[in-house]
Amino acid sequence: MSQPHPLTATAGRSKGQVADLHFMDARSKLLDLAAFLDRLERATGPEDHRVRGLRAALPLLLAAGDDRVAKILHLWSDPSSAPIEKADTKSASGVWPGIQ
Repeated sequence: MSQPHPLTATAGRSKGQVADLHFMDARSKLLDLAAFLDRLERATGPEDHRVRGLRAALPLLLAAGDDRVAKILHLWSDPSSAPIEKADTKSASGVWPGIQ
């Protein structure tokens, strides 16, 4: 049986051990997000749907539970099930444009 990768496995680890391994990376990402939001505040024009999606995800990020990733991805997903005739963009934007 293969052993789980030591940086991704959390079963059997204490919260302190997980923090020791991943805190600095999470801290860096949080500061990057804060800088991004600061740049947006200084920019002009209407808010982009991707930013609306980011803001809508923040309460999910802070909520208790161990399924934040799934909840955020579900929030950002297109809820329609009917296929569209033609794509309106060349690539995905990361957040469904119809998000409120």
